[in-house]
Amino acid sequence: MALIQSENCFRGDNKLPTPQEEAGSAEESPSCVPGQAKASSARVLSPEELDRLGREGALVSGFKQMKLEKEAQKNWDLFYKRNTTNFFKDRHWTTREFEELKACREFESQRLVLLEAGCGVGNCIFPLLQDDDLNIFVYACDFSPRAVEFVKQNPLYCPERCRAFQCDLTKDDLRVNVPEGSVDVVTLIFVLSAVHPDKMKLTLENISRVLKPGGIVLFRDYGLYDHAMLRFKAGSKLGENFYVRQDGTRSYFFSKEFLAELFEETGFQCLTNDYVLRETVNKKEGLCVPRVFLQSKFTRPGQSGSS
Repeated sequence: MALIQSENCFRGDNKLPTPQEEAGSAEESPSCVPGQAKASSARVLSPEELDRLGREGALVSGFKQMKLEKEAQKNWDLFYKRNTTNFFKDRHWTTREFEELKACREFESQRLVLLEAGCGVGNCIFPLLQDDDLNIFVYACDFSPRAVEFVKQNPLYCPERCRAFQCDLTKDDLRVNVPEGSVDVVTLIFVLSAVHPDKMKLTLENISRVLKPGGIVLFRDYGLYDHAMLRFKAGSKLGENFYVRQDGTRSYFFSKEFLAELFEETGFQCLTNDYVLRETVNKKEGLCVPRVFLQSKFTRPGQSGSS
């Protein structure tokens, strides 16, 4: 794997990673960053890394896991209260990396209907709305009511081009706010990892109801054996590849096999499904760390109709 000389926010101490530290350079477009590679198989761990995973110890107690699930929305709302809109970078790379955002329209003047599932404070939707070449309407939802309010307060928010609403994707029917079968593209970017694995299928079923036949889901999230996964200490593991951070938010690390099975069981067809591998350097700390993301595209089978 080639080396990328870029600043990263990983620290040299042993504290658990925050969401921002996990993301690191994840917000950069893989196609626009030199020295990265796509791979069909998971990263091979060193003996030291294997030993570290083997010393994770017992899982977090069932009582605490229930408490974390019950307080999941509160923990993400507190996250946005602490960090407001200053946490993640705007994703200016989405139209370059995911050509479906422009190519899936049947004719040039057609308005593209997009659902940003897990919109945060709008780091993806506002760069898209600023794209003069993209005729688009965006439905944007998030688990956190506070995040949704930040979206609505953004000067670029325009009800004629965007509708933001609070939604728990695991139980709130999207069709209350989004017409059934009306969406061309769903973006699911660093979102599904925050959902309990037992409820991921419910999330995908919910999304499927508003996606057109032939519509696309664009997925990018944390991959198996990413550096952030290996930094969790004993007492942080909730289940296989599933961990809790210091602030109570949770993160799952996907294998491509698990993700493909999850989507296929929900009626989707896989188009692409690859690991994105690269190394980042924290020059200040003298650290070189391996990053692993999973980038995939899935479609809801069927013929799309004219809009």
